[in-house]
Amino acid sequence: MESQSVILRVNGPVIFADHMGFAGLGEQVDVGNEKLTGEIISLANDVATIQVYEDTTGLKPGEPVVGRGEPLSVWLGPGILRSIYDGIQRPLSKLHDFSGTFLKRGLSTPGIDIEKRWAFTPRRSVGDAVVALSIVGDVPETELITHRVMVPPRLSGTLSWIAEAGDYTVTDIIAKVATDKGEREITMLQKWPIREPRPIAKRLPPRVPMITGQRVIDFLFPAARGGACAIPGGFGTGKTVTQHQLAKWSDVDVIVYIGCGERGNEMTQVLEEFPVLIDPHSGKPIMERTSLIANTSNMPVTAREASIYTGITMAEFYRDMGYHVAVMADSTSRWAEALREISGRLEQMPAEEGYPAYLASRIGDVYERAGRTEIAEADGSTREGSLTIIGAVSPPGGDFSEPVVTHTKRFVRTFWGLDRELASARHFPSIHWNTSYSEYDVSAWYVEHAELPWTELRDRTRALLKEDERLQNIVKLIGADALPDRQRIVIESSRLVKEAFLQQSAFSEVDSYCPIEKQLAMIDTILTFHECALKASSDGKPVHQILSAPIVEEIHRMKESIRSDELDRFNEMKRKIEASF
Repeated sequence: MESQSVILRVNGPVIFADHMGFAGLGEQVDVGNEKLTGEIISLANDVATIQVYEDTTGLKPGEPVVGRGEPLSVWLGPGILRSIYDGIQRPLSKLHDFSGTFLKRGLSTPGIDIEKRWAFTPRRSVGDAVVALSIVGDVPETELITHRVMVPPRLSGTLSWIAEAGDYTVTDIIAKVATDKGEREITMLQKWPIREPRPIAKRLPPRVPMITGQRVIDFLFPAARGGACAIPGGFGTGKTVTQHQLAKWSDVDVIVYIGCGERGNEMTQVLEEFPVLIDPHSGKPIMERTSLIANTSNMPVTAREASIYTGITMAEFYRDMGYHVAVMADSTSRWAEALREISGRLEQMPAEEGYPAYLASRIGDVYERAGRTEIAEADGSTREGSLTIIGAVSPPGGDFSEPVVTHTKRFVRTFWGLDRELASARHFPSIHWNTSYSEYDVSAWYVEHAELPWTELRDRTRALLKEDERLQNIVKLIGADALPDRQRIVIESSRLVKEAFLQQSAFSEVDSYCPIEKQLAMIDTILTFHECALKASSDGKPVHQILSAPIVEEIHRMKESIRSDELDRFNEMKRKIEASF
C-alpha cells in the first residue's frame, strides 16, 4: 500500500518527512521528484527520519515521499553471481547502460534480470512433503555453481504442482505448495530484508578449517568455516592484497567481495582483475563463483552503511543452498565511519572518538551472521553450508586501540594483525605472529587429514618464536655475537621460520598457494634443523660452522625450489640435515 507525504527539511543524506505515522520502521521509500531510494530509520509523532541512499543535492522541502510498504530488501535468485552491484544491489552494468559513465540519480533497476530465461530441472514430484529451504529444482547459474531453487523460509507443506523441465524467468511460477493456510506459489525469485538474518535451524561447531594456502594463516592462525575473522592494519600493510589472496585461494564455493568505502583506484583494480582472474581450483574465471559490491568512498555514505548487509544477505542465500561462502568486507572501518556520519546528522550523543554509542552492537550484528549450519530436508537428509565473514579494519595510524578494532575483537575469534614494520621490510603477508591469534579448535580435522602432527609442530613453532621475541630485546642491548651458542641457534632457527616459512609471495607461481601437506613438511624441516643444530652445538661443534652450513641456504630456497607435487624431496632434505651435523 503506497502512502505519500512531503519533505520537511534536508540534512545531507538524512531527510525529515511529515505525515508518516502510517509507515513502518525500516520501510523503503521513494524520496523527491526523482524517486531517490531511502529507508525510514526513526519515527517520532508523525515525522519520519529517512536516510537516502543517493546524493540529496537539490532536494527541497515540499517534494513528495512515497512509501513502498516493504523493508529495504535484496532480490535473491539466479543471476547474482558474475554481477557487480552498488551498495543497495543495483547492477552497475545496467545503470551504466541507462546513464553512461556518470550515474544519474533516481535510477532503479531490479537486482536480477527478470527477463532472462533459466533452464530449470525439477528435483521433486507432486505429493512430496517439503519444509523451509527444501530444494525443489536446479538451475545451472554458472559453469561452477548450480543454483538450487528452495522453498522460502518459514514455509512447509506438500507439493501440489511443480513445473516440468524447461526455461523460465525468475518470476515464473515453478511450484505450488499446499499448506494449512492455503496454496502458496514458488518462483525462483525471493526477496529478503537486508537487516534481518535468514533463519538458521541448526548451528554446527566451527571445527573445520577454511584452507587458504597462506602458511601464516593455515598453520599458525587458522580460520574455521563459518568463522568470524578480522584483518586490521594501517595504510600500506597489505589488507587488500591479503583479501585478494583469500578470495582466490580459499576452499569455499562462493565469494562475495564488498568494497565498502574504499578508494576508487583500489576498487577499480578489483573490478579489472576479478573478471580476468582464473580460479586455480577449476581453471574457470573466478567470477563464475563471485559477486562484487562496489561502493567507493565518493559514493553516497548511507549506501556504504547498507552494503555490508546487502552482501551478507546474498551470501546467506547461497549458504542455505548448501554452499560454503566467504564474505570479504573491505573495510569495516569505512562502514563504521558511515555510521558516525549518519549519527552526527541525527544529532545523536557521540561516544568514543565520535562514533555512535551503538557501534559495538552494530559490529556484533554483522559478525554474528557468520556460521556453519545444517539444513534438513523433509525426508531427514541434511546438507551443510557455511558463511565465513572476513572483515578488513583500517585504524587511523595503525592504532589497534581505536574503537572499531577494539569492538571487533569482541566478536571475532580469528585476528590477523598486520604490522607496519613487517610491511616496510617487504615481509608479506605482514600478519604478525605475536599480535595475531585464532581461537578456533580445528586440531581434530588435522589429525584426520594430515600425516604430520599439526598441533605438535604448531606448539613448537610458537614456543620458538616466543623465545626469539625475548632474545631480540637482549640483542638490541648487547648484540647477537655476545649470546650463548644455544640462543644464537634459536635466533637463526626463528629467522628461518619467519623468512623461509611465514613470508610468502602473492605473485609467485610456485609459492602463491601452499597446500597443507607442503606447509607441514616445510615447518617439520625447519624444526629438524633446529633440533640437529642444538645437538651439534652441545656436542662441541662451533656455532659459526652450524649457521654457515650449505643446508641453511637450501632451507631458505625450499618454498620456491620444491613444488607441491615434489614432497618426497623434503624427506631427502631432512636426511641431508641430519647428515650435515
